[in-house]
Amino acid sequence: MTPDGAADEASGERWALALSAIDILVAAGNAIGGILLRARPGPVRDAWADALAMVVPTRRLPANADSEALDGGLDLTATLASGKPVHRAGILADAAGKILVVPMAERLNVALAARLATAIDEGCPPLLLFDEGDPDNPDRERVPQGLADRLAIHIDLNSVRLDMAALVAGEAPPPPLAMLAEPGAIASDPETALAVGAAALGIASIRAPIMAVRVARAHARADERPDDIEQLREADMAAAGALVLGPRATRLPPPPPDEEAPPPPEEQPPEEPPAEEPPPPPPSDDTTGDDQEQPEPPPIDPTDMILDAAQTALPPGLLDALAASTISKAPKASGSSGAKQKSITSGRPAGVRPGMPGRGARLALIETIKTAAPWQRIRPVRDDGRLAIRVEDLRIRRFIAQTQSTTIFAVDASGSAAFARLAEAKGAVELLLAEAYVKRAEVALVAFRGLEAVLALPPTRSLPRAKRELAGLAGGGGTPIASGLDLARRVAEGEKGRGRSPLVVVLTDGRANVGGGDGISPQEAALASARAYRASGIAAVFIDCSPRPRPQGAELAAAMGARLVTLPRVDAQAVVAAVKAASQGAI
Repeated sequence: MTPDGAADEASGERWALALSAIDILVAAGNAIGGILLRARPGPVRDAWADALAMVVPTRRLPANADSEALDGGLDLTATLASGKPVHRAGILADAAGKILVVPMAERLNVALAARLATAIDEGCPPLLLFDEGDPDNPDRERVPQGLADRLAIHIDLNSVRLDMAALVAGEAPPPPLAMLAEPGAIASDPETALAVGAAALGIASIRAPIMAVRVARAHARADERPDDIEQLREADMAAAGALVLGPRATRLPPPPPDEEAPPPPEEQPPEEPPAEEPPPPPPSDDTTGDDQEQPEPPPIDPTDMILDAAQTALPPGLLDALAASTISKAPKASGSSGAKQKSITSGRPAGVRPGMPGRGARLALIETIKTAAPWQRIRPVRDDGRLAIRVEDLRIRRFIAQTQSTTIFAVDASGSAAFARLAEAKGAVELLLAEAYVKRAEVALVAFRGLEAVLALPPTRSLPRAKRELAGLAGGGGTPIASGLDLARRVAEGEKGRGRSPLVVVLTDGRANVGGGDGISPQEAALASARAYRASGIAAVFIDCSPRPRPQGAELAAAMGARLVTLPRVDAQAVVAAVKAASQGAI
């Protein structure tokens, strides 16, 4: 089969699996929470959504919805017309008997995601979350884990490529082979098999096997069969493995242990040939070969079948990533983007709060009127008939802005290993700058050698400038760690004053031999500078690049409040990986 033919077959199987999830959702209702669909906007996702809408009605959650919109609140128009508070039903009450569709779920704010998670626990209508993030971007926004974990079925349609005519006609390819398994006896109970499969795939959440059992029973009901645990078939277990366990996998199941070869038999002396046995008597006329009882087939252990179905459902590229053990937790922040900060002027809307408009703060008019409306009957009536609004009623809009980041390398350029450290530090700077242009991230480099530290590269995001200014940077001499830490701290504080998020990366072996004075050794001076750095509250990574890590590096990292990374063999790629992991809080 050609590669294109194999890709088309994989797309067809994934599409059929996604269509089967609709029947399972209808059969299970809110018992499985709903579906998390990862797909960019396009004809494939629209065709799947149309197929869902043909089976069950849907209700869309507006992008600007908040907890009041979900649970209901004051109807402003009716309240002003009647002169008394009038409450309206929320979206959750209006969505009874429907599927609540949440677009751009990867951008849900934490408060709304928490409210939706609580609503699932309370038995709200099933949810359909559209995750529209770029699957090729490791720093993409993700659906909050607490909400995604409560949705049993996860589907990825980003790799599905189907013929447009088939989508318009509503034709579905045959179901995957794993879904066509012949019914057979189950050697162990399904609940245990699904729990073992979840553990083999590295799934830590206890909800996964519980949801898998519910999906398997719903698959049986959708097939108009009893959903008793004892009567589940292999197809039900395969559906649970493909829709629930596979998308949550964090590792590949361990291979089965190799069976030890039996020892060779000992040589025995030749024996006399045994006497010939008489042939068996012919069968009597009362019995024939067809009437003889056939041995029952052995019971089937579904664990291997569940794991095969789960691996079949993995998106392209994820299987290789699992095999390479590169899957990690969702990042808390981008490796080259700054932290999120509250703002009243610009950014992503994040609700309202009491406050006075002005100096960039914007008045939230509707929320202000909603706050003032219930008090109108007890406040003095204005002569012009307008609402009586007081200062405490005013509401201003809140925003969350993403700050830009600056990574500051403080590199030990002293000693015989200076050339290797500087070369790899320059390589790390160039690697970060090559991917930092779009995110407006900047990189700086502080080199300390001899008697002082110098700012070899001021904060910049220009790769040509970085190469030009770093080309002539030399090494050798003493190790003034205290001067390097002090200069790196001042540069970081300057970047913080510009509204950026600085991160200092120190590359040294931790042994100072220059600095101090007045009875203070160079190492004590370095520890004092490290404690002063910690007081600034700026994030830092301490990379101990000595061939054999010694206590001095760990002491300096602890005094700085920095994450300690040991890299006996300094490599530019490893340094960049350590920087990104530190920015994401993964170290």
